[in-house]
Formats: sequence, structure tokens, C-alpha cells
Amino acid sequence: MRRNIIQAVCVMGALLLLFAVCISACTGKRYRVDYRDEAEYVIGVSQANMREAWRLALIQEIEEEAAKYQNIRIITTDATADVEKQKQDVEKLLQFGIDLLIISPCDTSKLTEKVEEVYQGGTPVIVMDRGVEGFEYSLFIGPDNDMIGRQAGETVMELLNGKAGTVLKLCGNIHSIQSQERIQGFDSIVEKEPRITLRAQYMDTELKDTAYDVVTAMDGTLEEIDVIFASSDYVAQGAYEALEDMGMEKSIKIVGSEGFTGEGESVDMVLQGKIAATISCPTGGKEAIQYAMNILKQENGVPKQVILRSHIITKENASEYLAGQETEIVDNGQTITVGYSQVGQESQWRAANTYSIQEAAKEFNIQLLFDDANQSQERQIAAIRRFIQEQVDVIVVSPVIETGWDEVLKEARAAGIPVVMSDRKVTTKEKDLTTIYIGADFLEEGRRAMRWICDNIVPEGKTLNILELKGNKGASPTEERGKGFAEVLEECPGYQIVYSEYGNFTYEEGREIIDVYIQEHAWDIDIIYSHNDDMALGAIEALEAHGISPGTDVKIVSVDATKDAFRAMVEGKLNCAVECNPLLGAPLMKAIRDMVAGKEMPVRIITEEKVYDQSVAEELMNQRMY
Repeated sequence: MRRNIIQAVCVMGALLLLFAVCISACTGKRYRVDYRDEAEYVIGVSQANMREAWRLALIQEIEEEAAKYQNIRIITTDATADVEKQKQDVEKLLQFGIDLLIISPCDTSKLTEKVEEVYQGGTPVIVMDRGVEGFEYSLFIGPDNDMIGRQAGETVMELLNGKAGTVLKLCGNIHSIQSQERIQGFDSIVEKEPRITLRAQYMDTELKDTAYDVVTAMDGTLEEIDVIFASSDYVAQGAYEALEDMGMEKSIKIVGSEGFTGEGESVDMVLQGKIAATISCPTGGKEAIQYAMNILKQENGVPKQVILRSHIITKENASEYLAGQETEIVDNGQTITVGYSQVGQESQWRAANTYSIQEAAKEFNIQLLFDDANQSQERQIAAIRRFIQEQVDVIVVSPVIETGWDEVLKEARAAGIPVVMSDRKVTTKEKDLTTIYIGADFLEEGRRAMRWICDNIVPEGKTLNILELKGNKGASPTEERGKGFAEVLEECPGYQIVYSEYGNFTYEEGREIIDVYIQEHAWDIDIIYSHNDDMALGAIEALEAHGISPGTDVKIVSVDATKDAFRAMVEGKLNCAVECNPLLGAPLMKAIRDMVAGKEMPVRIITEEKVYDQSVAEELMNQRMY
């Protein structure tokens, strides 16, 4: 896709002028003004600002994708990085009678309430780039800037090829969260190598001219620099032009980050050998329009969060990358064969998860070959090999544990069969052995559990003791729920984990852990944090058997939010349930059809999840589908 920023500015100017003329007639109280002509759908786009090249590229990509549909009209506003103006812009877009809002908030916390208001008012909302707090929106689409930084760090390490060297971080717009996250990711990789010396130059903007001036001013100290990491491609361009004018463009390599295409842009500079590499930061504009149409047509399978994939672009793969950007998505409607290895049926949550996937497969015309591993990694590996022999189109795995998958995943890759992780993740030594993860944000679930404890259970002058019921050892939900909980625990004085044990997500082992603890210790537990509902319910039974009142004598917080957990909250025995949505079938099957049709898969697709406690349990219990 051609990134012509000058053209984008002209288009934006014309659109904003048109918007200003039309909106001048809309004064006084809020009302709707149809702005459709022949358009079936009007989509409002509220941009945080139009000063950054990346945001201009986002708008241009939205318009280019929308042009593929005859029934869409786009109206765009520029908040100029002003929160109050962006709120007013959203109101004006609503007055135009928009059918859907796409918003890139200039301040996520201050615009959360406005986004929620629009969403609750019945207008679908797609949040771009920066996520607002909570889940009161239709969809979030954004890049993983920490990953972009890590990929840049890995690229720099490869350029140095194990040798000692000095790396200059050229950081534009130090106030930008995007820039901060990229630098954080970069540092997490490069700082591990003691032979690399890191230096940094910070700027208030990401303008090419500013970067040029900063690099030029370094003069003689540049002789010590081996590689420059630029936090954006325009910073990289300014750095290159400065080095070129100083006759040093051959001696210092540059790694950029954004991956703009078009004549003179960063990918073109990579092809010309001017910079060594750039890391793509997808805008998500194309995806925003595609998902907007899914939402407006009320299609099933639209996820809650889409984390876009970034690429390391070098001279060796730049042409292939450009060709991939022009790939058209074509779903011919044919039946897709999917091999699905389920971890087991250890809980009600898992049963609901399996049923959701099996039913969605029918809806999306997918032939599902199902295998229940019964908590055995060996059985899952055998199932994957059987799926390979049967030449399925896609393999889906809900893995028992995170590690030990490299060999069989390499076999799947050699057979040309993509592998999707559902609900649980894997860790591999080699990159790109899996295609996408679809499921929950386990880290956030753990954080939410501890946040609820901090907000609702006050220490009152003493340290409160926490007993943690963990899931399967080595499973990603276990590791990440524990890690997320611990992160918030560090920020909350007055709480401590005094006992932690694996209960393998089962009712029986949750009950057994409590029995053993009571036998071996004087009861001193104030709070139980359980990694799933089944273990919490088993713990409740054990507590009652020992004369301890669950929910009163000891507060209990669990993860899953099944109907049985709601029933326990209504009875006062469970205090809080953090949702982990098992109904992954529709987004999983939609993603599979999109992937087979040629759409580039994001890194992660996250499902919608909330936090419930006793105050809402009775009202919502009968609405639970699992």
C-alpha cells in the first residue's frame, strides 16, 4: 500500500473543510443530521491528532479500504491532541447520524467515559491504537509497541553479530506512550548483552528535521556509534540524511520502526540499502473497516481485542513484505477441515468451551476433527501428528502446558499447516511456529482479582493472609494469573500470600488443598484466591466441613465466572468472580476462515471479560450461558 503522506494531508484538509462547513449549521442541543447521499453506512472517525505521520497513514488506510465498499461514507475529525475538543468532535459525529464510531483517543483515561456513553447509547465503537479502560466498546485494534521494541532489539543484536558495540537510541516524542513502550521493549532485549553500550538522545518531537539536527550536533561522538535505533521511521530518515551529509552513512547502521511503504518511505529506504531494517507498526486502518462491516452487518465472531502483527523488514524480505500487503482476501465458502486438540474436560468452563467451538464449527462450515487429550501432552502431540497425516487445513490446540512443543510444531510447519493456540499459549525456542493466540488475557485476569481485593477488603491495621489455589503447573493461565495477581499485590501494602499450591483446576483438588492446610496449620487465612471457579467451589465445601464460613470468615475470589460461581455469590459463599470467557468458538472459527482466505493474522485476539461480585450476582445469574 502506498503511503503518500502529502496526499493524505490534502485529503484530510478537504474532508475537514467539508466537515466544518456542514457542522456550522448544527448548533444548540444535540440532534441527528443525516449525511448519507447514497451511502448505506456512515462511519465517523475521531482522530487524536493529525500531526503525526503514523496517524495520517492510519486515516489514509481507512479511506483506501472504505473505497472498496460502495455503501460507506467516512467523516473524519482532528482532535489536535485536545481531550475536550475530541469529546466535542464525537458529539458532532453523532449529530451527523453516524452508524459506527472509530476513535483513536488522545487520552485514554479521560475519554473512557465518553466512549462508554457512545457505546451504551447504541452506537458501535471501535477503539484504535490506545485502549480505554474497561470493555465498554465494540472492539479494540492496536499494535504491540513493546513487541516492536523487542523486535528492533533483536535486529540490532543480529547486526552486531555477537560483537561488542555501541548503540544509540534516538527517541522521538518522549511524552508518547507509543515511544516509551518501544524503548522499554528495546531495552529489555539489548540490556541483556553486557558487551553492548547503550546511549540515548531524547527529543520532544518525531520530526525528520529535529532528528537531523540532533545527529548532526553529535559530530565527533558519532565515531563511537555502531548502530542507531530510531523510535520512528521519520526519526530514522532524519538520522540517515545527517549521516549522509557527514559522509558516515556507510559506517553506522540504522534500524527504524513503523514500516511505511511508498516512494522514499522506510521500506523503500531498506530496499535501497539506506537503512538496515525497519519494524512495521500496522495502523489497523484496513482491519478497522473490515471489522466495522462485520459489526454493522451483525455478523458473528467479532472479537473484543485485536493485537496486530509487526514484522522485521530487511533488504532480504522487503519485496516479499510489499507483495503481501497487496494480497486480496477471498473466502470461497468451501468447507475447511480443522484438527482440534482439547486439553481435557477438567471443569464446567472447559465443557462450555468445547461446546462453543463445536457449535461454531457448524455455523462457519468447518469440519472439526475433535480429540480430547485428557490432560496429557503426549496425547496432544500424537493428535497433532495424526492431523498432519490427515492433511487438515488448520490445527487448533488448547495445550496442557506451555513448553515441549517445538518438534511437533516444526513438523506442522514443514507440512504447511498453520497452528492456532486456543485459550492457552505455548513458549517455543524457535519463532513463528504458531500463527495466532485466541483467548483471554490471563495477566489482566490476575490483576483484576487483586485489584478487587485491594478495593473491597481493607486490612484494617493488620496484614491479611492469602491462600492461592493455582491451576496446572506450567500452563499459561496458571503462570500468568499468578504473575498478574503478584504485580498488583506489590502495589498494595497489607496483603501477603502465605500458602500457594497447584490444584490442577479441579474441584476435588481445590477441596483437598484446604483439607491438607487445615490439618497442618492453625487456620490463619483471610482471603483465598483461586485460579478457577471449580477449585474455589471445592474449597468452599472443605471450609464448610471444618466449620469455617466461606465468604464471611474468609473472603474468596476466583476466575471464570461460571453460573455455579454466580450461585455461590448469591448464597454469600463466594465474594468475587473474574470472568474468563470460554465462548471462543465464533471468533476462533471466523479467524480460521479469514486466515485461509488470505488475511494476515494478528498476534492475539482477546475475548470480552468483566468482573462480578455479590452486588450483581442475583440480577445476572440467569443470563449466564455457562
